[in-house]
Amino acid sequence: MRIAYLECFSGISGDMFVGALVDAGVSVVLLEEAVKALNLGARLQVSKVMRSGIAATKVDVWVGEEKEGPAEGHAAGKSHSHSHEHSHGEHTHSHQHEESRTGVSAPHQHVPHKHGRSLSEIHSIISSAKLDASVKVRALAIFQALGEAEAKIHNSTLEKIHFHEVGAVDAIVDIVCAAVASEALKVDEWVCTPVNVGGGTVQCAHGTLPVPVPAVVEMLSGVPVYSSSIQKELTTPTGAAILKTLVTRYGSVPAYKISKAGYGAGTRELPGQPNVVRVTVGDSMAPTNVNAPEVISVLEANIDDLNPQVFGYVMDRLMDAGALDVFGTPVQMKKGRPGMLLTVLARTEETQKLSKIIFAETTTLGIRMREERREVLMRRAVAVKTPWGEVRMKVANLNGTVTNYAPEYEDCRRIASEHAVPLKTVMQEAMRIYLDQQNG
Repeated sequence: MRIAYLECFSGISGDMFVGALVDAGVSVVLLEEAVKALNLGARLQVSKVMRSGIAATKVDVWVGEEKEGPAEGHAAGKSHSHSHEHSHGEHTHSHQHEESRTGVSAPHQHVPHKHGRSLSEIHSIISSAKLDASVKVRALAIFQALGEAEAKIHNSTLEKIHFHEVGAVDAIVDIVCAAVASEALKVDEWVCTPVNVGGGTVQCAHGTLPVPVPAVVEMLSGVPVYSSSIQKELTTPTGAAILKTLVTRYGSVPAYKISKAGYGAGTRELPGQPNVVRVTVGDSMAPTNVNAPEVISVLEANIDDLNPQVFGYVMDRLMDAGALDVFGTPVQMKKGRPGMLLTVLARTEETQKLSKIIFAETTTLGIRMREERREVLMRRAVAVKTPWGEVRMKVANLNGTVTNYAPEYEDCRRIASEHAVPLKTVMQEAMRIYLDQQNG
């Protein structure tokens, strides 16, 4: 099994991620062809720079004769994840800055801008480009992660959210290049260190925001993060969306044989540490496609006096808060009363947070907790192109043999809704196409 290990000791942004993968051997020509396919008038500039004595690759996006990205002072990330929603003629703005990693950045000056791109507009740009289906699916998944975070923050919907800078040319190029480069590495699993998110605040025309900014907090829910002594924004919304889309687990260095390494540079130097993200790629030393056994917590509560309508809401809240899985089992309780056994699987460090939700949202007076070991098959996404659009297939492997495969429910549900096709038809067609590809 081939593993890519990301080290985010100085955070991560979209351009840093792409730079690291180019540094690890991904073809610049491949990325240039993808940028050209977008037909946005953009081009890449790839250069070698030094960061605290380490040679790293820097990727910049140019449109015409102008370099896209932040004004002077915004160092590492290239765009502000600035979105708004329309509601009764008024605009609600959310600024999530791809912020300087050194020095004091100048406050973002709000200037007149064109109407931002909606997720459907971005979907159209990427879908119409001559790119591999798997690349389109991955790029759109990254934008989906950003959109869902923004919609939740603004208590809005994906349809109402419009992206400004994250919908701008340089950000679209960054995300598509991230999808192309990550596909080109041909790895089976992405693993990552705990993520340095930075600290302090960032200024925007509408006020001061804490670091990490709201979209990053939302997308990294359940992910191990920390803040070093550097009081700047280190992890950007685009970087967080890439992690949310690609990474399957976080922790220490896995047991693998390193075959290549790459360093992606931010724009400026950081005091006391290199402003880079590092990726190392290699083959697992384990003989199977099963994750190393891990210890998880199991939380259980018997409930017999809760409105059934509330039960589904509680399950959604627990999943959103970082639970690994949540399910209910019908049980017969004392005095013959029917009830439900609520079971929550969680990382050990999440038990306290999840327990508070159970006590707050249900009628239980007690929660049982225990630790168990589990093994999880390695999974990867394979894109298939149906008559109505691309669908991700979740594929699990054991010792090189595919043991399970299933279409991604959210992809099928979206297609069924958009094209007025029965959901079961979409799912069956995705399965048929996947099997045809495997047997063809």
